[in-house]
Amino acid sequence: MIKSDKWIRRMAKDSGMIAPFEEKQVRLGGISYGVSSYGYDIRIANEFKIFTNINNTIVDPKKFDTKSFVDFKGDICVIPPNSFALGKSVEYFKIPRNVMTICVGKSTYARCGIITNVTPFEPEWEGFVTLEISNTTPLPAKIYANEGIAQVLFFESDEVCEISYADKKGKYQSQTGITLPKI
Repeated sequence: MIKSDKWIRRMAKDSGMIAPFEEKQVRLGGISYGVSSYGYDIRIANEFKIFTNINNTIVDPKKFDTKSFVDFKGDICVIPPNSFALGKSVEYFKIPRNVMTICVGKSTYARCGIITNVTPFEPEWEGFVTLEISNTTPLPAKIYANEGIAQVLFFESDEVCEISYADKKGKYQSQTGITLPKI
């Protein structure tokens, strides 16, 4: 069952599921973040890895070339046309053993052709979220740091899973920065 704003507030306070945590939706003239009716809108931090094809390498998830990215730190990240950038969430997550999440991009960006992709947060995964932001347009696109980028939806099971992400020692457990593909 999808969880409500009351459940999210309780879990954030009682178990430190999200830190830092905003109890209400914050707008402040920007793209909103914080608790929504049935989810939590996460922010993107001011650190980015912008994809570049300057080195003409092949994208290989088994042997990823770190030279495929340019590191950038700032309040506004410009993603080149038909390209993407990686970022990380401002929030650190600790997912309970009986919870699974999915994360979807915010409509403000989607309506501009900017798509945010994140894999599910498995039971007992924890860390900062690595976010992939695709610019599907033929024009450069701006991403605003410390503002909302995606919404996390929480699903609670009536029983705990047999093997959690922590149990299987998942390779992205406790990630602190923008994490590139691992094998």
